[in-house]
Amino acid sequence: MAFVAVQAWTLVLGVLLIPARAFWDLDLYRWWAWQGLHQGTWQGIDSAWVYPPAAWLPILGGSWAGTTSTAGYATAWSLMITALDAVALFALLHTPAWAGRATSRTATTRGAWWWLAFLALLGPVSMGRLDAVVAPVVVVALVLGLRHPWLSSALLTLGAWIKVAPGALVVPLLLAARKPWRDVIAPAAAVSAVVVGTVVALGGSPYLTSFLTEQDQRGLQLEAVGATPWLVGSLLTDRITIVLNQQLVSWELRGPGTQAAADTIGSLFFLALAAAALFLWWRRHELDGLLWRRPRVGAELLVRGALLMATVMIVFNKVGSPQYIGWLAPPVAVALALRLPRWRTSAILLAVIAGATQIVFPWGYDGITGYHPANVLVLVARNVALVVLLVHTVVELLHRPEEAQQPDEPSAESQPDESRADAAATNASSAARDVPSSIASSGSDSSSVQALDASSGPASAR
Repeated sequence: MAFVAVQAWTLVLGVLLIPARAFWDLDLYRWWAWQGLHQGTWQGIDSAWVYPPAAWLPILGGSWAGTTSTAGYATAWSLMITALDAVALFALLHTPAWAGRATSRTATTRGAWWWLAFLALLGPVSMGRLDAVVAPVVVVALVLGLRHPWLSSALLTLGAWIKVAPGALVVPLLLAARKPWRDVIAPAAAVSAVVVGTVVALGGSPYLTSFLTEQDQRGLQLEAVGATPWLVGSLLTDRITIVLNQQLVSWELRGPGTQAAADTIGSLFFLALAAAALFLWWRRHELDGLLWRRPRVGAELLVRGALLMATVMIVFNKVGSPQYIGWLAPPVAVALALRLPRWRTSAILLAVIAGATQIVFPWGYDGITGYHPANVLVLVARNVALVVLLVHTVVELLHRPEEAQQPDEPSAESQPDESRADAAATNASSAARDVPSSIASSGSDSSSVQALDASSGPASAR
């Protein structure tokens, strides 16, 4: 009943009460679908597009009720997201069976309840954006990560071809996998080959990677963490203003140093991701054979590493759209479902971040663009909390696994015969070499619009 209540309330908000404020991206999706189905013009195939090509899967999936009615498309989309969230909820409730009992022996509803609370706290953007499609996919991928890494890799790669961000989570999966080339790289390459081959066959090869460059013209979006000093400055001086980027339909900060900051953050984004990947690689080698002898150590590296990569992508991003917060939820929900220790702080902190994000958007966004101090300070506090979450995640990754072991963590004797045999083989090999066994190597985004007419296209923008 709680799940139905959360989903129904979000649907009512986005479809009936505040559609132009909460679900306006869906009208853009509807318009793109109408163009493709009725005019034969496909974004990403016939022209450059802000999204990867597989984004067409959910966009067309939401068109089952038609593409001529804004409310009809939004309702169909919301029901599709509800179905995906239901699958994620089922996975969280049956984690021992899906993840393997060597990782989690007893089921708990903790992760499922937290997931529902997060969706309610984040509000309409947890349903009315493409990110709402990939979030439940990532939940399932992380639950399956240690037991079926090949399937997890395929899901994360497909998610990346829909909304890019899940691709970064392949890094901790690669590092936690026993046979990374077979179980992670090969499935990712296979999924990518299917997507690329389909686009090329349809004649879209010139625009295959256009989504990587379409965002280059963005300035410093006001919600971005890196924009915080200028956001505060906009309350103190007229030299810093909040303006609408008409071409990209996003609100940006303009003033001394804003463009330089946007360019710098754009460069730091890739450097920060590389640094996070190197940090996780170092941590994996520090843990060494523990990953095989104690599956929960591998689970911690996977989900905490996923949270690190997702948080880095938000903190070091010049965009900072509210739906990005949804990237952070899957690792926390899965960690709670696995009963991993030391996740309470992350769960509470992210819940607060989600609630603050909903206050910012959609409820308080007009106040921010109108320079109202209270609204601006909520956004500032949210951004500070994101930095705190990033630091906390790094600290927790450095925590010694011996101290993090839960009382109910299965010993080697309680593991399945196959796991005990693998552990024995690893220990025997290690003893023979007299060294520890080594681990296998391994803005809103779319242009937000309000009301679109199926025959005339986008009419007005945020």
